[in-house]
Amino acid sequence: MIDNVYSKADVAEFKLWMEWASRFVIVTHISPDGDAIGSSLALYHYLAGKGKSVSVVIPDSMPDFLSWLPAAENAISYKEQPELADKLLQETDVVCCLDFNVPTRIGNVAESMLQSKAKKILIDHHLNPGDFCDLLLSRPDASSTAELVFQFICALGDYSEVNNQVATCIYTGMMTDTGGFTYNSNHSRIYHIISFLLKNNIDKDAIYRNVYNNYSESRLRLMGYVLHKKMKVFPEMSTALITLSDKELKENHYKKGDSEGFVNLPLQIKGIKFSVFLREDADENIIKASLRSVGDVPCNIFASTYFNGGGHKNASGGEIHNSLKAAEAIFFKGMEEWSKSDDECIKELFKKS
Repeated sequence: MIDNVYSKADVAEFKLWMEWASRFVIVTHISPDGDAIGSSLALYHYLAGKGKSVSVVIPDSMPDFLSWLPAAENAISYKEQPELADKLLQETDVVCCLDFNVPTRIGNVAESMLQSKAKKILIDHHLNPGDFCDLLLSRPDASSTAELVFQFICALGDYSEVNNQVATCIYTGMMTDTGGFTYNSNHSRIYHIISFLLKNNIDKDAIYRNVYNNYSESRLRLMGYVLHKKMKVFPEMSTALITLSDKELKENHYKKGDSEGFVNLPLQIKGIKFSVFLREDADENIIKASLRSVGDVPCNIFASTYFNGGGHKNASGGEIHNSLKAAEAIFFKGMEEWSKSDDECIKELFKKS
């Protein structure tokens, strides 16, 4: 039995929606990761299994390394089919907002989502959720939104609806948002859930291979370039920085998803506790920042202070409309300011070993 983490009132309200609503649209964030896609497709399969008409709308495109997930081919890219996505959002009965806390995280989809007269539910595990949904299921202590979707299905009394497709998507989301259960994954409930999912005949080893051993040749060559040429290590700050320009990406035949996980690489170095990856996105005219840390080092504070972002203590992101050179300068400015901080968790970076 999985403990119910939701209020009886919220669960009862959604059950009422399920009685009258026939059309559902699931929306997730820009540059969707394994948790965004995994949680969205898990909910897609659950609702479809209940006889509902369901669509998944993503702001840009499906990452190649997640395209194997069941029903991934049915996801609608707003970038490629904006008119269809707008129509679905305006005509739906319920919009399910997954794995983002504020509308700006879904880019151009936000306007249609907010204008929709449909009922809206937010299921998310990021801090500081916005007030834009009728039902707010926010649990920042959760490992992932996929975990929350699983718990929500169980709270609705539908354990039996967690079939192999749902379970595969849930496990993918939980696995990817914890770095293969290497961070934000110490709570025992996570492993109770995994045990339940395994009973639904998921092949966790195949899921791992499909996600982490299914990249393009260009990714491996880009990784080699990053490690040899682009990774800067600052032992005096227990910190590493990776930067990649649009020119460098093109020269290395970059495809969407090729840089997934690069920010974690420096954390394999002894003594490195904080890693920042800055990637230029010329199409959107922004610099995307990924941040990772270990222990009590709060990378989400750095993300929110310097890169208009946020997230979890050990895994965060952000973005700025500026040049890569300016973004790098902002990083160094932030580290200089952090070096003067009185926060014990931040001071941990500058202790001499």
